Order: sequence, then C-alpha cells, then structure tokens
Amino acid sequence: MSLLPDDIEQYVAQHSHPAPEYLQELERETRMKVLMPQMISGSLQGNVLAMFVHMIRPKNILEVGTFTGYSAIWMAQALPEDGMVTTVDINEELEDMVRNYIAKSQLAHKIRYIIGNALEVIPTLEETYDMVFIDADKINYKAYYDMALPKVRQGGFIVADNVLWGGKVSLEEKLKPNGEAIRNFNDYVHNDPRVEHVLLPIRDGLMVARKL
Repeated sequence: MSLLPDDIEQYVAQHSHPAPEYLQELERETRMKVLMPQMISGSLQGNVLAMFVHMIRPKNILEVGTFTGYSAIWMAQALPEDGMVTTVDINEELEDMVRNYIAKSQLAHKIRYIIGNALEVIPTLEETYDMVFIDADKINYKAYYDMALPKVRQGGFIVADNVLWGGKVSLEEKLKPNGEAIRNFNDYVHNDPRVEHVLLPIRDGLMVARKL
C-alpha cells in the first residue's frame, strides 16, 4: 500500500538497504499464505522503522499489532543487545509463522511476543517505553495511543501506521468506519498538547509523535 507512483517506489526500494534474506522470505510467505497480505510493512517501511531505532536508540519498544512479525524483526535487529521489542497481537492463528521467523532471525532474545487483546494487555505492562509502533485495528487507534502514551518516557515517540488511508483522509466525504477512525485519530494527535508531531507520507502514512 503506497501513494508513490510505481516507478518512484521501485527506485526508492532499489536505493534503500535490502532486507535480510529471512525477512524477504517472510514477506514472500505472507503474500502467498496470509489473508490481507498488504498489511505487511514492506522493506521501505521496515528500513524507516529500523532507522528510527538507530536514531532514537531505544531500549524498550512496544508494538501494537504483530501480524506476521515483519516489522518487529526489523526493529529488533536495530536494537542494542539488551533492547527489547514487546509485540502484541490478538491473532493466534499466525503464532507458528511468527515464532518460526523470530527463530530464523536469531533475535528471540530481543522480541517478547504476546498473544492477546491489546486493550487488555497494554494496561498490564509495567515497562517504560522509548518508542511505540501502532499498526493494529484502526477503530482502536485512539485507545491504543491513549493507553500507551503514559507508558512512554518524556521525549519518547509513538509512531502510527496507515494514517493516510490510501489518501482518502484528505477527501471531504464521510468515510467507512476504519477511515473515519484514522481521520479522527489524526485530528486527535494534531490537537494533543502532550506531544509534538509530524505526519510523514511514507507508504500509507506514518504519524510520528514525540512526548513532551
């Protein structure tokens, strides 16, 4: 899912760091075997997330929405050896695939994989996070953001995916529930005095908010 013309997207991919072979394999398997494979982050966004990790230098990352584990692995490989990605997803049917590729990546010591409803799991987490990545069901984006923000250190970051919703958020007409939820989330973050923020037109849009 991208708003870039195909030729530009291809050029960008060719001039970005290639994904490791195990992540290329995971992307292929996701596209062959999993419903709605477009939900996978892809190598460009994976690179961006990894670069954020290198720049922010977090020790603790919270990911809301594991899917097949692609973005969690991208972030984990950029973490220091004592860093940890805690990733939460409700879909237990993908557990075997996720754990298989975490093992292939040899990053299991950096990834804590929790299967459960994030609305119930997040309140139980006791860590303070340097970075949060939200890429789960769109209806609950605001709830995930509000639950996660108190657990983010001052100066830490929340990054939310799919905030352009295929470009539809800029249209005047009313959208379907997921699109309206994204539009409302964007407005909410834009007016939140607890953060400063920028919406980046990368792939389907990344909202990056820094806690004040």
